[in-house]
Amino acid sequence: MPCPSREKVYGAPRLTLQRRTSAVVRVLRAKLHGIRVTGADLHYHGSITLDPEHCAKAGLHPTEFVDVWNKNSGARLTTYVIYGEPGSRCCILNGAAARTCQQGDELILAASCDMEPAELYDHHPRILTFTPGNEIDQVLQYDVFKSEAFEHDFRITDLSATEQPASVHNYANVDHRAIRADLEAQGWARQDIDAFIAKHLTR
Repeated sequence: MPCPSREKVYGAPRLTLQRRTSAVVRVLRAKLHGIRVTGADLHYHGSITLDPEHCAKAGLHPTEFVDVWNKNSGARLTTYVIYGEPGSRCCILNGAAARTCQQGDELILAASCDMEPAELYDHHPRILTFTPGNEIDQVLQYDVFKSEAFEHDFRITDLSATEQPASVHNYANVDHRAIRADLEAQGWARQDIDAFIAKHLTR
């Protein structure tokens, strides 16, 4: 949006418009992907109650506004974060938002911020994915970089797997971590487990 400034014309100030040199865009800042609803409280102050350990890992702040998208019902809303009990893995929709969900629904929560495109190179949103029990499954990072093909190119890095390129097409209700642990207990090598999950449990 143009920024107002003043200049004098015949001794009187006149409002003029000064345009920004570059656009400001709204971008993702942090995301919880696939967290399950653990409760709904219609009569509590409108908000979403989250485990502060999850929030700290993603970089979500108390009272911060987030967009909430329900993958089961298609409902979309905006509310603000409050902290629940640490370690509880809670995700509770409060107030009017409680009407939009049922326990067990899978949600996507996204926080955003505004910046100029040149700042994207130093901006690294943190994304958490979850198991059906609301344990953290993957810790992902989005990176914007300049490539030979594009001024602003994009990649996803899995920080929970020694910063390898991330697979983000896993089946939502499959607990990969539990499967990995079970196969390791059976004596499978890591490369064999990776190959099994890539072949049978990744779309």
